[in-house]
Amino acid sequence: MEQLQEDIKLHIDLDRETPRHIQYWEALLVVCNWELAEARKRKAMDKAGVRGEELPPELLAEERGLHSSIETDVKSLLQGKGYGELEALQSQIESQMRSDTAKVVEYWEAVLKRLQIYKAKVCLREIHAKMLCKHLEHLEKPLESRGVEVEETLRTNEEDMDHEQNDALSMSPEPFLNEEAKEKEEEVEEEEDDDEETGSCSPVLMHGDDKEEAVDPEEDRAILGRKRMAVLEERRAQDKILPPTPVEDNFEKKAFKTMGAMEEGDAVFGSKDEINLDSQVYWWHDKYRPRKPKYFNRVHTGYEWNKYNQTHYDHDNPPPKIVQGYKFNIFYPDLVDKARAPTYVIEKDGDSADTCIIKFHAGPPYEDIAFRIVNRE
Repeated sequence: MEQLQEDIKLHIDLDRETPRHIQYWEALLVVCNWELAEARKRKAMDKAGVRGEELPPELLAEERGLHSSIETDVKSLLQGKGYGELEALQSQIESQMRSDTAKVVEYWEAVLKRLQIYKAKVCLREIHAKMLCKHLEHLEKPLESRGVEVEETLRTNEEDMDHEQNDALSMSPEPFLNEEAKEKEEEVEEEEDDDEETGSCSPVLMHGDDKEEAVDPEEDRAILGRKRMAVLEERRAQDKILPPTPVEDNFEKKAFKTMGAMEEGDAVFGSKDEINLDSQVYWWHDKYRPRKPKYFNRVHTGYEWNKYNQTHYDHDNPPPKIVQGYKFNIFYPDLVDKARAPTYVIEKDGDSADTCIIKFHAGPPYEDIAFRIVNRE
């Protein structure tokens, strides 16, 4: 992105043929600067997440005017508008800010910042559409008219060349040569003509190793086709021997076999109870695509017949059910290091004494997952 930014700046200095060219490169630079700032922000956030540090103050200050929940409103406000509409909106916001009628200045500053990006993108789209229209018009012209145009341009180019040569001769400090020099030039020109006729000005053919064998393209293509067909047939044979089984169904069967059938008081646990952990960045992110493991969990509930419940409740009027246990079945089929078993830890759930967090860790390429459970044995 930084290299692209330098190239765009170079083109802004060099390509100033028309106002449209200048407008195009300036809009492209605005978009590039925005994307570069976003990339740097993502990098800083990843570093801060890995080290457990807070974001740099300059990044926090950049987003003070626009809360993440209002981002969608700003997008709906700016998306789908043309360049003229965005210009009108910008002038309206700026006039409100100058007249102090804008209530939340930081918010409108953040909106103006994003409005510049949307304007630049719309400008680039409009320029691209105009160029496409011109190209289509050129393609739709009859071939004969295009041939006439080419002939005319060639004729005018030849006339311009003749004028330039005559002008150069008339403005030369030594327009006349000696007769001897003229004769020498004529002799050199004759020799050059002879050389051109014999082909001596052509590049010399360089002979490589005589033992090298030339490859026939048709024969090479046929050999490659035969090899491809052999590989396809081999794969088809393997598919017939080992029919594919749905991975998720297989996991569910294994979990059912391990945990047993659903009993009274059992319920599925984890489909909506998984906790979103903080942004996790691992050293193996570049090599493996992080993924969440598949899991099939259950929670078992029942009645606790302590003295109080025995006194106040009976089997016809039972007490409220309480959680009596959990079953976690988590699958890590593609672990990189299969020698290390997955582990879990139990952590505090903020200030709550009734619940705690159970977190499972396995290693690459699997992300950690966590669930909120009852804080009891």
